[in-house]
Amino acid sequence: MNAGVLFRENLRIAFKSIRTSLLRTILTVMIIAFGIMALVGILTAIDAIQNSLTSQFSLMGANTFTIESRSMNVQIGSQSYRRKNHEYINYRQAREFKERFIFPAEVSIQTWASGNAVVKHEDYKSNPNVQVRGVDEGFLFTAGYEILRGRNFNTTDITNSELVVIVGSNVADAAFGESEDPLNQFLVIGNGRYRVTGVLKSRGTSMGMGSDRLCLIPYTNVRQYFSRPNMNYNISVRAYDPMMMEMAMSEAEGIFRIVRGLDPRDESDFNITSSDQLSQLLIENLKFVRVVAVAIGIITLLGAGIGLMNIMLVSVTERTKEIGTRKALGAKSKMIRRQFLYEAVVIGQVGGIVGIILGILIGNAVSLAIGTSFIVPWSWIILGVSVCFIIGLISGVIPARKAARLDPIIALRHE
Repeated sequence: MNAGVLFRENLRIAFKSIRTSLLRTILTVMIIAFGIMALVGILTAIDAIQNSLTSQFSLMGANTFTIESRSMNVQIGSQSYRRKNHEYINYRQAREFKERFIFPAEVSIQTWASGNAVVKHEDYKSNPNVQVRGVDEGFLFTAGYEILRGRNFNTTDITNSELVVIVGSNVADAAFGESEDPLNQFLVIGNGRYRVTGVLKSRGTSMGMGSDRLCLIPYTNVRQYFSRPNMNYNISVRAYDPMMMEMAMSEAEGIFRIVRGLDPRDESDFNITSSDQLSQLLIENLKFVRVVAVAIGIITLLGAGIGLMNIMLVSVTERTKEIGTRKALGAKSKMIRRQFLYEAVVIGQVGGIVGIILGILIGNAVSLAIGTSFIVPWSWIILGVSVCFIIGLISGVIPARKAARLDPIIALRHE
């Protein structure tokens, strides 16, 4: 009997044996599947989150950085920023920095007006979930937005605090529909009546948050109509030459220290953060979630391996007489050993396939929820198949050796 025929025959016997103890097999398969599902599902979800973070931050450009107040304390993992004496960047400081910074770069001033504004147009009234930001003419370039229709703000709009607005595609579609041209129409935002000068290209969603449900108005207008104590401004800078990024950040820190009136011995009391730094910081901290996912998968698969070994040992005991008969008819110990190894590996692979399918579905449910594309995690699929093969092989070794060592005479007398 050649090797191919022998392999097929052993597989046939393995599947037949699996069917005879179907309930125990299903339970073991589901334990293995749960472990692989946890492993593949969480790791696929992490890949989706990482892709979302990378794509969203890359929209800002690799040569963009932001100057922010340290009152916006952010702690991610072990990284944190503490407050000092200045808790916010005021209007004068933002304007002075923009005038002083003569580096070949675009400087943009921005501030929040509202994160839950209501927008009205004739009979339309939005939910209180529209983001309103005050920006200048450089914001679209530094933030990576593009105009779909209309125009960007100009210096006159900013200087004169004009009642003009650039709307996100979600706001434009909801307020004006497909039949009405949004340009030069009017929206009521807060207590102001703003003329639409532009519509932004859609950027979709990021981490479940819509970036198209947005209205941009001049930041000088926000200062006038959405005024509040201690208004905080952010400054974004995008160098024209990516190779001069580090030089631009150093220059910006030096100038803003002067604007803030810091002594040369004082520590900088503001944060300068590039889009790359922030995305890498977030992605770096996803490794802890990976460690937890792998730990859950390993613990579950360890239990599955023990369960599989138990099933195979019970199978050897139940089939002692069958093993004795096969040996009496000339089957070698090596053939008996292979048969039981094949059974263990087949059960492991079936559990692995079920777990991989469930894991991909769960991982991509997260992917769809945060607005990224469907992911087929080939590396995790290969890992899952390999792990299940090893689990099946290890779990089948002891039962296979026990079956191969049975004395045929004693086995035939077994009841």
